[in-house]
Amino acid sequence: MGFNCGIVGLPNVGKSTLFNALTQTAAAQAANYPFCTIEPNVGRVAVPDPRLDTLTRIGKSQKTVPTSLEFVDIAGLVRGASKGEGLGNQFLANIREVDAIVHVLRCFEDGDVTHVEGSIDPIRDADTVETELMLADLDSLEKRAQGLVKRARGGDKEALAQMALMEPIKAALEAGRPARTAVPAGEAEAAKRLQLLTTKPVLYVCNMEEVSAGAGNSQSARVFARAKAEGAQAVVVSAAIEAEISQMPRADRGEFLSSLGLEDSGLDRVIRAGYALLGLITYFTVGPKEARAWTILKGMKAPQAAGVIHGDFERGFIAAETIGYDDYVALGGEQGAKEAGKMRVEGKEYVVRDGDVMLFRFNV
Repeated sequence: MGFNCGIVGLPNVGKSTLFNALTQTAAAQAANYPFCTIEPNVGRVAVPDPRLDTLTRIGKSQKTVPTSLEFVDIAGLVRGASKGEGLGNQFLANIREVDAIVHVLRCFEDGDVTHVEGSIDPIRDADTVETELMLADLDSLEKRAQGLVKRARGGDKEALAQMALMEPIKAALEAGRPARTAVPAGEAEAAKRLQLLTTKPVLYVCNMEEVSAGAGNSQSARVFARAKAEGAQAVVVSAAIEAEISQMPRADRGEFLSSLGLEDSGLDRVIRAGYALLGLITYFTVGPKEARAWTILKGMKAPQAAGVIHGDFERGFIAAETIGYDDYVALGGEQGAKEAGKMRVEGKEYVVRDGDVMLFRFNV
């Protein structure tokens, strides 16, 4: 089950610096925190989760295998992208394929790095990108509607349902609001099939000067206020610091971050925020060979969670022996949890919780 986030932004905001830091950090990780380059602009990075190291130690596992998230460095955007300006067509094609948008906004002044608009204003920049996406969505809906009108007039129920779904979304776009603000209740899956760009969840990444990497500045405060109003998420990052960290041995990074007054790296915050943005949770399997983290959608039931490991696990699902993470740690592992009555045998209707340690019984 793969999930990915597309990194977007105007020229000279730090988008590619952020992506390069992500990929370099991942490439420098130990072998059990793998990074792979799928294409030149696609990288998969481990999701930081200290729980996995604890489970490895308690379970005496030989190997630690984290779960991962994919990041895509989307072609740069300029005004007029929706009409094919610059690399607009490539930008729009790439962004349709991602699950969420990581929107990098420049929140720092630097006379040596020119801004395409001539001044620093992250809200204006966010509006520029969002406007191009909304225009592309409006064009897409209008073309789709042309093919539906005739069928709808003939009483085609599917066409009528699609027209009813599209009508409030089209009205929102014409009013300058993204499609995600107008998806009717209970129609999220149907709206997803329309492949609209502005239905995708958004994470704003405020690229800061080094001194503001912890608390942010007045510009990032504006972005956080926007994110809150939209129901989106925002994080503060200094791409310059992250680029420096990515070149360091892993053992030296903690001390370097502490010297800057930072508890963790900005990239870790981006990865965790992206994970949460997609509505993902983690469950674990622990054994003598490996302790492993698995990504699933929040709300997924045990058989579907088992299917993430292998399709046979889902098809032949019988039950899931389940221990909550806190119980597993407090009771010293599987045997202690069993003896304390904290191992549960869950059936097909069990909704997996974040942190569950699971062993699946199946028969095919």
